[in-house]
Amino acid sequence: MTSNNIEHPFAEYIRILGKGKKGSRPLTQDEAYHAMRMILAGDVEEIQLGAFLMLMRVKEETPEELAGFVTAVRETLPKIDTATADLDWSAYAGKRSHLPWFILSSLLLAEQGIKVLMHGSSSHSHKRVFVQDILPVLSLAKAESFADAEQQLKTQNFAYLSLQEFCPALDRMIHLRNLMGLRSPVHTLVRLINPFNAPYSIQGIFHPGYRPVHQEAALLLQQQHMTVIKGEGGETERNPDMQCLAQSVHQGVLSEEIWPPLFSRRHVKPKTLDSKQLIQQWRGEVNDEFAEASIIGTTAIALKLMAKADLQENAQQMATDYWHSRDKSRY
Repeated sequence: MTSNNIEHPFAEYIRILGKGKKGSRPLTQDEAYHAMRMILAGDVEEIQLGAFLMLMRVKEETPEELAGFVTAVRETLPKIDTATADLDWSAYAGKRSHLPWFILSSLLLAEQGIKVLMHGSSSHSHKRVFVQDILPVLSLAKAESFADAEQQLKTQNFAYLSLQEFCPALDRMIHLRNLMGLRSPVHTLVRLINPFNAPYSIQGIFHPGYRPVHQEAALLLQQQHMTVIKGEGGETERNPDMQCLAQSVHQGVLSEEIWPPLFSRRHVKPKTLDSKQLIQQWRGEVNDEFAEASIIGTTAIALKLMAKADLQENAQQMATDYWHSRDKSRY
C-alpha cells in the first residue's frame, strides 16, 4: 500500500486513460507493456485494477495496447520450441446457441498430423458451454502444465491448456466479468497470446469491430500467419448459415476474404445442448447437417490459413475428405 502522500506508480496509467474527453488518450505500446508487467507482478492495488480494466473497456483497446499487453504476458511464460505446435487455437467465449463443433474441427486436423494447441478458460459466463468442461466427453484430459501440453502434442497432435495453468493472474481477471458486469480487455488479449509460439494462429470474436483490431495487433506482434473471424457465439467456428469474413496476416501483409454461406436458409437453434452429441457426431451415430457443415467449414478456413490449399473450394473439399475418412473409433 502506497502512502497517501506519495502517488502510486500505476496511477500514471489510470490517469492517461481517465483524464476526461480532452485529456485522456490510449496507452502507447510501451506504456501498455509496462502497465501489464505491473499487473502480472502483483504491484497494483485491487481498486486500481478495476478502474484500469473498466476505463479500457469504455474506450476499447487499440492494437498497440494489445500488443504491449501480450508482450508482457509472453515474458512470463516458459520458453517453447517453435516446432512444438503448428496451429494456435483460442477458445474463450463459450457456446450458448450451439455446441462447440469447432473442437471436432481441431481434432480432425490433429488426425491429419497438424499439431493443434488449444487454450481457453473454465466457465466465466452463465449458461455457456466451454471446451474445458466437455473434454471428458471425448476422453480428453486438459494439460496440467506446459510440459504436459508438449507431451500431448507429441503423442496425439492435440492439447488443451487452460489459462489458469499458464497465466493465473489473467484467469482471475477474466473471471471478474460477473463482478464487473462487463467483459474487459483480457477477453481480447488472451486470444492473441499464442503461448506455444505456433506459426499459425486462428481466432474467433463476437463483435465484428474487433476483427481488424486482432489483425493489426497480430501484425505488431509479428505473428507469421493469423486469421480472425466473427465466429458462432464468439468462438473460432464458422457458422455455415452465414457469410464469413476472414481477416488475416501473412508474413507482414494484411488481407481479407469472404467465405459464402453453405446453406440457403438458416437452421433453427436447438432448444437444449447435449454435449454427448459431439461424440455421436464424430462416430457417425447422428447426422446433424448444421454440425457437419460447421465442422468442415471451420476446418477449411484453418487449411486455407495454413496454405494446405490455395483456393477456398480446394480447402472445402480437402476438409470434406478429411471428415469422410476420419477414424470414427478414435474418440
